[in-house]
Amino acid sequence: MPFNIRKTAHFAFRWLLLIALTACASVGGPAITPTDNGPAADVAQTQQPDLPAMYAELDRGRGGQVFRLEPTNSAVRVYVFRAGQAAKLGHNHVIAAPQFLGFMYLPQSGPADGRFDLEFRLDQLEVDNLAYRGGLGKAFASVPSPEMIAATREHMLSEDNMQADRFPLVRVHSLQIAGDWPKFAAKVQVMMHGQSREAWVPLTVEGPPDHLSVTGAMVLRQSDFGVKPYSVLGGLIAVQDEVVVEFKLAGV
Repeated sequence: MPFNIRKTAHFAFRWLLLIALTACASVGGPAITPTDNGPAADVAQTQQPDLPAMYAELDRGRGGQVFRLEPTNSAVRVYVFRAGQAAKLGHNHVIAAPQFLGFMYLPQSGPADGRFDLEFRLDQLEVDNLAYRGGLGKAFASVPSPEMIAATREHMLSEDNMQADRFPLVRVHSLQIAGDWPKFAAKVQVMMHGQSREAWVPLTVEGPPDHLSVTGAMVLRQSDFGVKPYSVLGGLIAVQDEVVVEFKLAGV
């Protein structure tokens, strides 16, 4: 049988496209941009603050109120968007943090003197839970197979992407709070992948003193944390650099 170059090339391209779609990363891509992630960055991950002890100390004799943020009644979602000329062949992704540790302190002097902290582990994230995709409309209506979800999660945590073994935690720490009930602006420090960045986040805070409800959203750029957004085949299939983070946190 004669060797058909055109047919062979087309077959190879189809397989390459399938592999690219299956490996599509939820946060970032296969390459890490050059950073200063050396031993000092690893030390920063191991010297994590003892949040329960810190907030227990704030709660002692200072007045005000400390709320522990409860994952059961909360929601933390990260939305990652497809890109590239063949974007329609890929999927938008929804990543959830069903487990986290968080606290918020509201002193008697007012929320401007308050603080909050939130942290979660990358290896505890959920990728493309169909229950979370269902109510998001047409852009999230596709149904990734279990194999594609598993491949996406594996790549996201791998040494070629978020390096979850080396940098297991994502942390958010408040630096400044401005505004008045129930609308606030919080300057936060986001620590991820051995990098630290600051951003202002709008918050709606309701409920004290009986309970606490905090809602807000922010935009993060993967490249700001030393991660190159996923891209293959010359950008034919990719993900956008910007991701949207939404949260609704319940405290008791």
